[in-house]
Amino acid sequence: MTKTTKTLLLGIFFISMQAVFAQGSPDYKGGLKVKFDEDGKKYLRIISWAQVQAGYNNDAAATSSKTSFNLRRARVLMFSQINKKFLLLTHFGLNSLNSSTLSPTGTGTGSQLFLHAAWAQYNLDENHSIGGGLHYFNGISRLNNQSTLNMMTLDNNRQSWATIGLTDQFARHVGIFMKGKFGKLQYRIAINDAITNGLDARVPVADGEIAYAGKNLLGSKDAGKAYAGYFDYHFLDQESNFLPYKVGTYLGGKKVFNVGAGFFLHPNGSALMENGNLVGEDVSIFAVDAFYDAPIGDDGSAITAYATYQSNDYGANYMYSAYGTGSMVYSHVGYVFSGDNTKTRYQPYISYASNSYDATSNNRNILGLGVNAFMSGHNSKLTLEYKNQDYGTSTSTVTLQAMIYL
Repeated sequence: MTKTTKTLLLGIFFISMQAVFAQGSPDYKGGLKVKFDEDGKKYLRIISWAQVQAGYNNDAAATSSKTSFNLRRARVLMFSQINKKFLLLTHFGLNSLNSSTLSPTGTGTGSQLFLHAAWAQYNLDENHSIGGGLHYFNGISRLNNQSTLNMMTLDNNRQSWATIGLTDQFARHVGIFMKGKFGKLQYRIAINDAITNGLDARVPVADGEIAYAGKNLLGSKDAGKAYAGYFDYHFLDQESNFLPYKVGTYLGGKKVFNVGAGFFLHPNGSALMENGNLVGEDVSIFAVDAFYDAPIGDDGSAITAYATYQSNDYGANYMYSAYGTGSMVYSHVGYVFSGDNTKTRYQPYISYASNSYDATSNNRNILGLGVNAFMSGHNSKLTLEYKNQDYGTSTSTVTLQAMIYL
């Protein structure tokens, strides 16, 4: 056995790397890291996770079962460095595999793994980096940059991923980015190519009709680029910005208070029919938010709180699926009961979102009530959530999710 092989085999070990990968877990010490040299400057880091759900929907159609099962996420993320100047990250997996998206031989589109992200990064110095590829350095708000490993609520607030599938591939754009910090101020900015064949495949016909399909209908010269940025000031403990994924709750592991603001701009992103001609409509989304996470006393209890206001302009009276021109307020708060990390800890929470749209007088109001049971921090947890959506009619669901990540 060669020295290199011995080093590789002996280099597979569990070590602590960042707080973002070890919130509140007594067992998880950073996960799997393959070290290619003695001092660990050359390495490969591997993370995998799965979220499995059982749901009950009392408002399901008469021909449908009220209960269902769903593989919400199954992912693998890998990143590596040959030295401190370079980083390469890849992320692949699948989402929402259920009885409707399964295929007999596993060859259907719903059963397939796809590339969530792949980017290369060059570190200019300890505080600033540039890079490019299929990336997740998004603008707008903290929730538009949310990690799916450590959310406090069952899932992210849907409308906070404000461009998902409309101008990106599952919240990732192909483009270039720059990220870093000046003291307590962190930033991320990006210039991206907008997707050509987005979810909104409508073609406006009558005057006043609009679709988020500017690049497809007007061409890449007029509607090809989108611009994004997010800036947050860290008043207390400094969060890591090594990777773009924002932590949902630290379970009292840090004392964090951040205030942020962000934007997304897509000139001529939408196409509007006006006097028989298609014209471009700029898409502009802005948000401000605040995040607080801190222990309470010395008994292990902790609070997590978040609030955001978001202004959405997809063009005049735009509406498609969950998205529309208007505004959104969203907030959630959770409390971790006292206890130590060697035992199951519980975190009840509440979330509320109110979305208003220019095209309709109906607001979309969403209330969530849930509880997390952390058996080993975020690495092994159960989440039970009741959610009610009032949007003209009222619908309610109850979901139980089991999650493990390594």
